Amino acid sequence: MVAVLKKWLDHIFADEEALILLMLIFGSLLLVVTMGNVLAPVIASIIFAFVMQGIIAQLISRNVPNWCAITVAYTIFIGVFIVVMFLLLPLAWRQLANLFQELPVMIGKGQQLLLVLPERYPEFISHEQIKDWVGLAKAELGNVGQWLLSFSFSNLANVMGLLIYIVLVPILVFFFLRDKQSLLAWLGTFLPADRPMLNKVWLEMNAQVANYMRGKAIEILIVGGVSYISFSILGLNYAALMALLVGGSVLIPYIGAAVVTVPVAMVGFFQWGSGSEFITLIIVYAVIQALDGNVLVPLLFSEAVNLHPIAIILAVLIFGGLWGLWGVFFAIPLATLIKAVLNAWPGKHQVAAEGLTSE
Repeated sequence: MVAVLKKWLDHIFADEEALILLMLIFGSLLLVVTMGNVLAPVIASIIFAFVMQGIIAQLISRNVPNWCAITVAYTIFIGVFIVVMFLLLPLAWRQLANLFQELPVMIGKGQQLLLVLPERYPEFISHEQIKDWVGLAKAELGNVGQWLLSFSFSNLANVMGLLIYIVLVPILVFFFLRDKQSLLAWLGTFLPADRPMLNKVWLEMNAQVANYMRGKAIEILIVGGVSYISFSILGLNYAALMALLVGGSVLIPYIGAAVVTVPVAMVGFFQWGSGSEFITLIIVYAVIQALDGNVLVPLLFSEAVNLHPIAIILAVLIFGGLWGLWGVFFAIPLATLIKAVLNAWPGKHQVAAEGLTSE
């Protein structure tokens, strides 16, 4: 058994690049786990700069000078950054506070509706069960209130740190955009001069993940913007908050849209009841989701990440469970990295990688 294991390890790690790649992966994971909070502005800046590379590449392909393309991309980033940080997020936070204040009234209305069920279906539901459900909802509401209160007080001391991040991230994005080539050349000095395996992994990651991240950023803006305009026209309460949820739901494939349907439907139902306004809201929301899945996604993801739906769901569950929201956001890029490593790994390991791809 020991001889077989040794032979297998020698076969796996016989290539120098394979060892270097493993060291890079585990070193990056260790750095994120141990210093993720400290390096959060740097990581966020790298992501933003990576997303903006698509605009720069498109402009350069149209014979726009490099400095002009960087200026245009950075100006777009600053505009979106200001709108999100100083308009959208404060508005969504205020609406969240108002929604929290109105939740007891919603629970009371929900209790009245639920009390009708024991009369219609006494063999399945009893009044005691309804009371237990409502009591559980009120208890959870109290826990959420305590969490929000503690969250507010615990973050008062971090206001200055937040202001520093707001200033630091745009500065870092500018330097990452301007000095991209020199930074990549400097990082390349730490790698072997002849690195076909690493280059193969990088090319596959750059082609697929770049398309994914830029496409997701555009999809979030379009879906969230259209949702906000639609909800505002319909007169839905907490339109900005609901639109933020709908836009963010595209980060979780196959699951996000279904989950976000619940708060959108509940807000509409408690505002209008089951009348025509509520039906119109559901129809509009269904149209937005249908256009997103059948029109917008195929247009944005022309070079879509070739992963099987099961692999995508597992990646979201695993990485989301490990790193929360960041894990959900990076689930598909990380799964793509694993597939790229398996594809590029020396030896007969491409069969395993092909199993993760869709036919």
